[in-house]
Amino acid sequence: MGAVNAVNTASAAGSGDRGDRAPKQDRSRATRQRLLEAAVACLAEHGWAGSTVAAVAERAGVSRGAAQHHFPTREDLFTAAVEFVAEERSLALRALFPDGATAGDRRAVVRALVDLYTGPLFRAALHLWVAASDEDQLRPRVTELEARVGRETHRIAVDLLAADESAPGVRETVQGLLDMARGLGLANLLTDDAARRERVVTQWAALLEDALGRVTD
Repeated sequence: MGAVNAVNTASAAGSGDRGDRAPKQDRSRATRQRLLEAAVACLAEHGWAGSTVAAVAERAGVSRGAAQHHFPTREDLFTAAVEFVAEERSLALRALFPDGATAGDRRAVVRALVDLYTGPLFRAALHLWVAASDEDQLRPRVTELEARVGRETHRIAVDLLAADESAPGVRETVQGLLDMARGLGLANLLTDDAARRERVVTQWAALLEDALGRVTD
């Protein structure tokens, strides 16, 4: 009987340990998420020079020691932030038209893509590009992930625009749209370019209706 009680006690203790581990893992994931979000926000607002581990930890509401537990070095933190930014941008792209809607309104598609490139995720990604140009540890990861995100962005744009890339010039037309959106994002870093941006969006939507309409009708 005593042996049974001992087994039951050990089993209960083991269950308690597992129960304790789950909340700890949840807290650890939540802390890591806060640190990555804070790293992206710091990059978007202050650039690489102003984005230290201490600044990120303060913004995330955790101690520097806790930050270094998850990311021992600054390079570790911002390398992880590179991947986080890439994943968030991909999610944002997929969420533009969550029901799989296509190009019933090409102007809406152009507007959504431009908004993506003028938002905080692009701003943070841009600072990472600049940092990667001088940071050997960041450059390979940034290059790899940006290539992947670029391919995915192009694929989603083609789907949303209902573009037929087998037709001559269509791939280049879509790529031109994405290059234009990226350029508007760069211009937006210095000044609020909303009025001019709206006119450009309207014109590009008209051009796409003309170019893609001819090859998809």
